Amino acid sequence: MVHHVSRIDWSFADTPLPASPTSSGLFRQVLVGPAQGAVHTELAAGGLAPGGWLGRHVHSFEEALYVLAGELAIEIGGTTHRLAAGDYALMTVGTWHALVNAGDEPVRWLSVNTPQRVAPDAGRKDTFFDRDFDPAAVVAASARPRLSDPTTRFVGHYDGTPPQLEALRVDDHARGRKPIGMDVALLVYSGISVKLLVDRTFGADLVTMFTVDYEIGGAAQAHDHPFEETYVFLAGQVNAELDGTPYTFRPGDVVFAGVGSVHGFWNEGTERVRWLETQAPQPPARHAYRWAPTWKRFEEEQDAG
Repeated sequence: MVHHVSRIDWSFADTPLPASPTSSGLFRQVLVGPAQGAVHTELAAGGLAPGGWLGRHVHSFEEALYVLAGELAIEIGGTTHRLAAGDYALMTVGTWHALVNAGDEPVRWLSVNTPQRVAPDAGRKDTFFDRDFDPAAVVAASARPRLSDPTTRFVGHYDGTPPQLEALRVDDHARGRKPIGMDVALLVYSGISVKLLVDRTFGADLVTMFTVDYEIGGAAQAHDHPFEETYVFLAGQVNAELDGTPYTFRPGDVVFAGVGSVHGFWNEGTERVRWLETQAPQPPARHAYRWAPTWKRFEEEQDAG
């Protein structure tokens, strides 16, 4: 089975791509794609230098973005927001969008799209630009998104999960408590907290993106999936095993686990662990996980039969 391990080296951001009619000050590096064995996933680190912009365009693929640093003015389907670290956004198939650095420091983000981008020599295009674009107008129109507004779509914010005892504590009264739905709820198990950012309920059809927090002692035993996953480690240190090979991952490390790649994670250290994870295609409603130890025990019982 296929897995790949690498590390983000942001030095590539020091040399943005040459300016063109469609962008200025843009830097981008593919972390996971065909060269790493992926079929459905393209994960990239990217951003914009001060004054940089990426013109209004539309894709025939789905894209999700997670902001790491800086101020990003982003126009999605005619609505403009100003995003900051911890914000995320979804660009659905066929939705016009544009990105502009709205601050004085570089903007950095992680992005994932599926299907993978069409190669330049493929003889067909999957990205189309609007010729009439004014970066200054996008910045002027941008404002912090009103995340409590039920009409706000395709953008969100998440600061990370606190320790589970704190995250699950209920302090307010049962009656009159603000409603909470799957868009803000946590999935908690085995010392692990999962916060879904971009998924089907958020409006995505093809890709999933979420954060994962491990308590000290948190663990996911060896398993595999019928879809591809990527992991970008943001905090802490975690021991892992992929297809029988042991690893220790720290902030800045990147992992790709292909379909059928058996992987497990164990926080055996002294601090909490956090990472950003993506899945493509989206998981099926059933049988998204196949736990290797469960089937190994079944095999042994059958052999002992």
